[in-house]
Amino acid sequence: MAAIDEVSEEPTGLTPSLLSAWERLKIRTSARYRKLCCKVYKLPAEVLFADQDGGDLPGFPPGAGLRLVHPYPALFAAMIEVVQGARQALVITGSRSRESAYLDSIVRALADRPTLVHHRVLYGPPRNRVLTDHLLALTRLRDPSERTGGVKTLHIGVVEGDQPERFFVASEREAVIVVPSLSGVDPFDTGIVLGEDDAGRLVQHAREAYAGSRRVETAATVRRLAGLDD
Repeated sequence: MAAIDEVSEEPTGLTPSLLSAWERLKIRTSARYRKLCCKVYKLPAEVLFADQDGGDLPGFPPGAGLRLVHPYPALFAAMIEVVQGARQALVITGSRSRESAYLDSIVRALADRPTLVHHRVLYGPPRNRVLTDHLLALTRLRDPSERTGGVKTLHIGVVEGDQPERFFVASEREAVIVVPSLSGVDPFDTGIVLGEDDAGRLVQHAREAYAGSRRVETAATVRRLAGLDD
């Protein structure tokens, strides 16, 4: 793990649990980490990741960056990887997030990278108190009226009406779309990981959704949306 960090020009966000998931074939190594591993081991990706590439989705060439993640530990690790890898943009949609470790990783990423531009697009009010508390933490961490680096870096909006709720997290490098579970009706445990080109399109998707949303960017507006007393 240290060797991979040494060949990178910026923090990798690599964790022992993520490295273990690669080794046990629980998740596929992303294009970003593949490049770093190839530098360390001085071998082509076709050799290093041949065991992983047997699971590419039909119709897409090996290494295209599109892969299925399942069950929950693999989905969770992939979502965390997107957050940790974001340097320019981090967009998240949906009103049902409740995993504290995932939400905490978002707050840490924004605290560590003041110029990282974050969009959170809600579809209706937050469905649980964990997400409400997360949104309140974002409003304490950043003032949407500030222009760090000349741009607004915190955007929170709620899409109202009968639009279907979307569930994805995306950076300028990678994205994860949550899809219906392969295990049953209720589990939150299945997603599709997209590479850089498609991730950029999802970033734009979220920005357009935010542009048409109602702003919820102060503690007071978050509390009203969640139905809490002022």
